[in-house]
Parts: sequence; C-alpha cells; structure tokens
Amino acid sequence: MLLDRGWIEAHIPHKGRMCLLDEVVSWDSVRVRCLSLSHRAADNPLRAHGRLGAVCGIEYGAQAMAVHAALLAQQAPAAAAFSGFLASVRDVTLHVSRLDDLKGELIADAERLMRNERSALYELWIWSAGRLLVEGRVTVVFGGPLIPRAQDRHPPE
Repeated sequence: MLLDRGWIEAHIPHKGRMCLLDEVVSWDSVRVRCLSLSHRAADNPLRAHGRLGAVCGIEYGAQAMAVHAALLAQQAPAAAAFSGFLASVRDVTLHVSRLDDLKGELIADAERLMRNERSALYELWIWSAGRLLVEGRVTVVFGGPLIPRAQDRHPPE
C-alpha cells in the first residue's frame, strides 16, 4: 500500500496546504518516519514574514504523530484513533533558525514513549541531509479541548 500525500490527507485532520507531509517512509508499532518537501513551498501556511522558522518543525513532528495513530488504528480497529490536542511541548532544541532555506527533503521521525486511553507522549526529530534540525517531546491529549472555548464559558452567577 502506497502511503503518499493522498493517504496521509485522508487519515489526519490536516487538509490542503496544511497537510505538510508527503510520504510515510517507514513505520512500526512505536515509530514512524515521514518525508516532506513542503518546507520550501512559498505558500506554506506556516510561513511568517517570508520565512519558515525552525519552531514549525514541531508541527511536522505532530503530523507524523497523527499519521502514526492512524496507521495503528488501521491495524486494530477496536482501538480506533481519537482526535487529539497538543497539550505540552517540552525539551525542544532548535539546531537551526529556519527550515525554508534547506535544499533537501525534511524527515520527520516520531517515537511513541507512552500511551494510555487519555494521552500519548512522543519524542520527535526533524532532519535534513542527515543533519538534526529540531528535537523535542510532545504530549497529545485525546478527546475534547482542554480549555473551554470562549463561547462555551459562562459568567459566574
């Protein structure tokens, strides 16, 4: 089965230009490796002030996490994937200042360190041409938003 951009877009919440990944290179029950060329696109939706800052690598890694969850859900439909919300980003190191000036493809690696019914913890690495660009840990919480939206809040009585 070809796990290309079409497959990815059909299985994660990110659509159109916001789907940043182009291909799943490899995966197993704990890890996933995805490839992307979108960091060079002038219309990349994460660009600001004409550039794509390295901190945007976290989103590439988070999308790889979502791909991993979708792949696992296909193997065990009884444990279907849940929508998730980034709850925490920790121990992030940016080894470069930007991503858009890199000529090579981006590789987004994600490794699941822990998962239960409410959350998952992943370690992320973003690479290009064998060079580590971004690394960190991300916690995702499954289910509804952690903080009520403004329109859902009620004033105290």
